[in-house]
Amino acid sequence: MYFKMFWTFFKIGAFTIGGGYAMIPLIQEEVVEKNGWLDTDEFMDILAIAEVTPGPVAVNTSTYVGYKLKGVKGSLLCTLGTILPSFLIILSIVTFLWQYRQNEVIDKIFLGIRPAVAALIFSAVYKLGKNMKLNWAKIAIAAVTVLLIVGMNISPIYIILVAAFGSIGYFKMKEKDI
Repeated sequence: MYFKMFWTFFKIGAFTIGGGYAMIPLIQEEVVEKNGWLDTDEFMDILAIAEVTPGPVAVNTSTYVGYKLKGVKGSLLCTLGTILPSFLIILSIVTFLWQYRQNEVIDKIFLGIRPAVAALIFSAVYKLGKNMKLNWAKIAIAAVTVLLIVGMNISPIYIILVAAFGSIGYFKMKEKDI
């Protein structure tokens, strides 16, 4: 099981270009759909925690998944599996490919990869939205959040804090009604 966990996250780390958000659909596919290690609700909870925890979202997600499955050893192996490919690729680039850093072909390759990365991120947003059991209130909150961040340049940190305290207040009020 430990090797399978490490290998799963190593593959995700090795074949995902574009950072943490581009990794989310792959992590979800491997952890929820292929291996059945978590159900969709557990994955969404872990993803929410990973997003508000300092650090890259993919690393945080892999750490939490590993911990959920096999404790501290599992979290270390999943985290190592996620970050090791990037480390090895960057080490290779610095060691062997640094001489090609101004190469026109390499520049064009990375320009071609950008739309694929954008598509991966959009795919993550779509899959997460599909699993959130959306209603009009959630859609309105998401739209207001986008407007505040993009239109009014308000830091996402403030929005996350307001959402966290707002949900605490909401659920406390709901408990009183029960």
